Amino acid sequence: MSDSAELLSLVSAMSERMELAKLCTSRDWSKAIRLLDSLLSQSCAIQDLCNRAFCYSQLELHKHVIKDCDRALKLDPALLQAYILKGRAFSALGRKEDAVLVWEQGYEHAVHHSADLKQLLELEELLKVAKQEKCSLHENHAIESESSMVVSESGHLISENAIETSANQNHLDDQSNSCNHSREVSEVYSTSTNNDNVCNGISEKDTRAGHFGSQMNGNHDAPNKLCCESESCDDSGDNCSELSKISSNSSALTQTSSTVSTSKLEIPHSDESNKNKKFRVTRISKTKSISVDFRLSRGIAEVNEGNYARAISIFDQLLKEDPSYPEALIGRGTAFAFQRELEAAIADFTKAIEINPAACEAWKRRGQARAALGEFLAAIEDLSNALEFEPNSADILHERGIVNFKFKDFYAAVEDLSTCVKLDKNNTSAYTYLGLALSSIGEYKKAEEAHLTSIQLDQNFLEAWGHLTQFYQDLANSTKALECLHQALQVDGRFSKGYHLRGLLLHGMGEHRKAIKDLSTELSIDSANIECFYLRASCYHAVGDYKEAVKDYDAALDLELDSMDKFVLQCLAFYQKELALYTASKINSEFNEFDIDGDIDPLFKEYWCKRLHPKNVCEKVYRQPPLRESLKKCKPRKQDLVFNKHKTTLLQAADSIGEKIQYDCSGFLPNRRQHRMAGLAAIEIAQKVSKAWRKYLNRSTSRNSKKARRREKVNMPSQNRGGAGCSTSGYSETSTTYGTLEDKSFGNTMMSWQDVYSLAVKWRQISEPCDPVVWINKLSEEFNSGFGSHTPMVLGQAKVVRYFPNFERTLEVAKRVIKEKKHVYNKADEVIYLSGDEKLQDIMDANSCSDLYRAVGEDFWQATWCCSTAFEGKRLEGTRITLVKMEERGFDFAIRTPCTPYRWDEFEAEMAMAWEAIYKAYCGENFGSTDFDALETVRDAILRMTYYWYNFMPLSRGSAVVGFVVMLGLFLAANMRFTGSIPKGLQVDWEAILNLEPSSFVDSIKSWLYPSLEVTTSWKEYPDVASTFTTTGSVVAALSSYND
Repeated sequence: MSDSAELLSLVSAMSERMELAKLCTSRDWSKAIRLLDSLLSQSCAIQDLCNRAFCYSQLELHKHVIKDCDRALKLDPALLQAYILKGRAFSALGRKEDAVLVWEQGYEHAVHHSADLKQLLELEELLKVAKQEKCSLHENHAIESESSMVVSESGHLISENAIETSANQNHLDDQSNSCNHSREVSEVYSTSTNNDNVCNGISEKDTRAGHFGSQMNGNHDAPNKLCCESESCDDSGDNCSELSKISSNSSALTQTSSTVSTSKLEIPHSDESNKNKKFRVTRISKTKSISVDFRLSRGIAEVNEGNYARAISIFDQLLKEDPSYPEALIGRGTAFAFQRELEAAIADFTKAIEINPAACEAWKRRGQARAALGEFLAAIEDLSNALEFEPNSADILHERGIVNFKFKDFYAAVEDLSTCVKLDKNNTSAYTYLGLALSSIGEYKKAEEAHLTSIQLDQNFLEAWGHLTQFYQDLANSTKALECLHQALQVDGRFSKGYHLRGLLLHGMGEHRKAIKDLSTELSIDSANIECFYLRASCYHAVGDYKEAVKDYDAALDLELDSMDKFVLQCLAFYQKELALYTASKINSEFNEFDIDGDIDPLFKEYWCKRLHPKNVCEKVYRQPPLRESLKKCKPRKQDLVFNKHKTTLLQAADSIGEKIQYDCSGFLPNRRQHRMAGLAAIEIAQKVSKAWRKYLNRSTSRNSKKARRREKVNMPSQNRGGAGCSTSGYSETSTTYGTLEDKSFGNTMMSWQDVYSLAVKWRQISEPCDPVVWINKLSEEFNSGFGSHTPMVLGQAKVVRYFPNFERTLEVAKRVIKEKKHVYNKADEVIYLSGDEKLQDIMDANSCSDLYRAVGEDFWQATWCCSTAFEGKRLEGTRITLVKMEERGFDFAIRTPCTPYRWDEFEAEMAMAWEAIYKAYCGENFGSTDFDALETVRDAILRMTYYWYNFMPLSRGSAVVGFVVMLGLFLAANMRFTGSIPKGLQVDWEAILNLEPSSFVDSIKSWLYPSLEVTTSWKEYPDVASTFTTTGSVVAALSSYND
């Protein structure tokens, strides 16, 4: 280390020591503890352990005192100060005999070493008093209270805060809304149930006493939190797995069960695990008697011990004597809040405010309680009022920042939390929630820095590890996400949320069997976690263990509900169980008989896609037979589970081809199960299309031969005067008639475009059974009202990590379309005319959602168009670009694809013509060609059909991957294999949607695609997919087996 570095280190150390002395002088014990935490993380000095034990003693955190003293005595068994502090802590806990024993041990060391005569005399005095008390018939109340109250020279209580709680817990909240066991922190127990609903969120069932140490949210002076119920956010993008949307959302939607903290009181939020909190009322009126002061202190002590009913009884008596006693109102409100009686708590805090409008603590407490009820606006208002009295309070800024985050006002959250960490550079909780807020608004680099800072301050801070894991998972950085989880589980091997997050991550990566192991571990810790049951059931379902899948779906259905998100999961569990039973009944049937679209009732599929209550489905739809009946009839065949040489060869080829579907974009995790699915589907499409082309060519050749013979017969010199060239000749009539017959014959003999895409759809359905992938036109009557996809780029203030990169292009396309059409449509689909150059100019100048909304003046949509290739001059309705102002904050800026019957018919005709064009381009002179240049028309025709497919979007989800898989399969059938990869940041489906002309799309894609196409016929040597994996069971086994 250089001299300058050493000097800086020395100066820093001196500065920290001066700050510590200042904090102790000002009796700011909480911040002193946090500073000592930092010092001890750098070097475990014995004196710092004793100093922290002393600070804990001032906050009456007696068990933490004992813990630090034990650590100090392990390092130095002769440390008299540790014996003194530890004995005092035992005495304060009422464990007098333990106190005497500790002091006697200390006295023995003191007598033998005589190292510190002052401390020896102090130990002697303590033992003398303790033994006198033991012999005394009555305990002296004054002496007893001395162990729990420190009195300043002026006779007033030292603590400057109205209510002070125990040290913080460091934990993650349970996104499963499960019943959380509280743990012991500063002699306080809290056992109320609390719920947490998150989408892409992090939560955790607390472990037992002290398992996470003495911190919560990384703050010793910010333990005091009224939790806010998080709202579930459902991102409806075309994700690989629906589960990731339920359990974990994209960036902004990672709503972890956050705690809304202040410097003192803490009450368990509905979205956060119960916190055991201790508090002290310090600003006791100078006019109150010692007796009243003592009763108030006892009431506070009862709250700290978790005896809320007793505490309320004490405060009731005080308030009966003096109804205008604000400290008693705050104390009783606190007890009510811990009992989840939030309305009663708010009433007490409100009365305290009416008595003393300058009662900052009452404003804070009421803000916390309102936040816990989900009354975010009112909570923010109360916390803002509290800030008027303490404008530089890092704790209140921390509190309001997290409430703003829960309210999804991410910019306000960033402002509050950024200010907080400037004032309190060691606030780990503020840093990690700052990371969440920054991530929500797309500031990913700053978000990562904030999360890492939180962990650097406290490497045992589990909540921060969880948040950072979710951050990396949202960005599709699986390597770093797994590293974070490894670190978190090193800190606490029973960190159940760590196993849940890893299970969710592994599921998203297609590692279902590994995910099952982690989810099973989580359930061994938290046996009532509905998200975990549902996720594990989906994994069992995917790998073909239907017995265990049904068992887990039933477990999810049997759990008691306490939130809307759990209700949605139970609805999904019902539908998924039925589909598991359906798949089990098909396990030994040929895979082509696995037909969700044809076999499953349209009403069932519609309710499944929309996640509606299954009541109507149960009454109207045929239920699948019980699993035992299916297993009796069709037990899995052993040969389906054995992988011979042919199967292995085919799987290796499929993995190589399928990995080409991967988007190199934030939010798209590589999923080896989906890659294998894509490869097998593409090979099967190539094999079946090639056979169809050959069959069509053979029939065409045969037809042409017959046609030639007919022509010879028809073209004999006519007996009519006009001869062969006259309009009355037989040739002319025959020619016209034959042309019509040829078109009909073509449609009847060739494989249809629906047949081709249905192959890929079937593979997509079986690969991830929890994703509702169905043809929209095969839903119920809802199809007539335009059921379609909704893919947001902006939700409120949140920038959706997957799709926001397309925001600027989409905005420009919207402006171009509006400029040409000069109108948009409102919510009721009524035309809004945008007459006037000024208004149109405002639209063209818009650079944001707010600019565009301001120019139009209300919610609106406008559709892009797709220029038809089949029908010259015709424009098909493309994708609707919608802008809707959200009630909370910001806008919903999205693309929507309505599949109305009229639109469906138009695209169906276009797809049929595009498919016919591919046939004609290849099934002629180019058939079987390996001349790359000669195949140009074939390549362009394949891309044109892909363009229309992406704009059509005929599936409830999965259209993007299905489109690309079919494209790969068709290229392969034409002896061209894609050997490159999709360029970084490019999403092929969006390229199609944002190009209004098919030729523009073709030009855009061919620039990187064609150079990576390799002309080859080696694919023809692959074993036939349909013959190799004949049954549904063999297909499931193929998708579920990997050799790492």
